[in-house]
Amino acid sequence: MAKVEFHFDFGSPNAYLAHLIVPEVEKRTGVDFDYVPILLGGVFKLTNNRSPVEKLAGIKNRLEYEQLEVRRFVRHHGISQFSWNPFFPVNTLLIMRGAVAAQLEGVFDRYVDAAFKAMWADQKNMNDPDVVAAVLQQAGLDGPRLIARAREPEVKERLLKNTEASVARGAFGSPTFFVGDEIFFGKDKLRDVEDEIVRTNG
Repeated sequence: MAKVEFHFDFGSPNAYLAHLIVPEVEKRTGVDFDYVPILLGGVFKLTNNRSPVEKLAGIKNRLEYEQLEVRRFVRHHGISQFSWNPFFPVNTLLIMRGAVAAQLEGVFDRYVDAAFKAMWADQKNMNDPDVVAAVLQQAGLDGPRLIARAREPEVKERLLKNTEASVARGAFGSPTFFVGDEIFFGKDKLRDVEDEIVRTNG
């Protein structure tokens, strides 16, 4: 059975859009994706990369085309809950550490859904600890406890190791997928991810 990983940061709108489509791929293939929290800022630093908004600034028509591709993806998949976050770019250090804390607390899936929705559907400022706590409480999670755990050395170290290991395997951004050792980057590569799963399990 194929081992599939989804390396993500809540700050990536494309990671959110991929997150909405992953369940469809899981259903068709019978394979669950293993979500791996990474820190996109750390990935950029380790790879000398920059965000698309920074890289494409000043290139005539390119950002507009990227936005067109997002709209096409949203339309193609019938996605109704997506809005550009007015606080973008958001420092996601707290909420990515919170994701690791949620893993340790056994509430990871609910945390991921809540954090992604807050960022890219509800337009919340997820750099603000009070906002994060309120979002988590509304989702039925213990916001103060998760934020407190996010500040623990074990949690910080685990996120750092996730990020370094992701880069060591070839990652340079998010969303990044691995099917075994095969790497795929970007939401548009989910079709290729699915093909590789089928090939591996064939």
